[in-house]
Amino acid sequence: MDSRELIARRAALFFEDGDLVNLGIGMPTTVANYVPEGINVFWQCENGVIGLGGAPENGKEDKDVVDAGGKFATLLNGAVCFDSAFSFALIRGGHLDATVLGALEVDEEGNLANWIVPGKIVPGMGGAMDLASGARKVIITMEHCTKNGEPKILKKCTLPLTAAGRVTYIVTELCVIEKTPAGLVLKELAPGVTAADVLSKTEAKLTVPENVAPMLGIA
Repeated sequence: MDSRELIARRAALFFEDGDLVNLGIGMPTTVANYVPEGINVFWQCENGVIGLGGAPENGKEDKDVVDAGGKFATLLNGAVCFDSAFSFALIRGGHLDATVLGALEVDEEGNLANWIVPGKIVPGMGGAMDLASGARKVIITMEHCTKNGEPKILKKCTLPLTAAGRVTYIVTELCVIEKTPAGLVLKELAPGVTAADVLSKTEAKLTVPENVAPMLGIA
């Protein structure tokens, strides 16, 4: 199992039966593949769908059915479609149980930066600001460090913020971290990973309980 699959598998275990959930572009989209049997999740897409399904079979693509990233998707039985105004009213009105988003940086205050790197061309912020501000639970899925080995969980975000103080959980290939009123707390460790490993790759202050559980659902 590679690191991205491990992250997606663990993130999928946060959902409860009947949750209304939005998945961000990239790694978060793969979380839908690992929801446990018996847990029925309603997938909301900000371009105006509840009941979005996976990719269609080759040759059965419908140009009018795409996900938020513009990739071909399908509609599940019972799906509903609506305009963007209604879609964002759902998001901004606090009706989403959870959203799963990627991140460039997260800090110890639960701040999230994931939409722009100054000086680089980006496609736009999409719905990230609305999702991070409106969802009841904000789950971040990301690799623990940059490609250069620099920490992505910081004392203070250096990039422009997407949302302030909204992160609930951070899931990386090393661990699960929860944002609590007292700060960031190490909750679970991936197989073969120690608390010392996590601390060495985390700039933010991290509380480590005496007993840290193994990562849920990861053998």
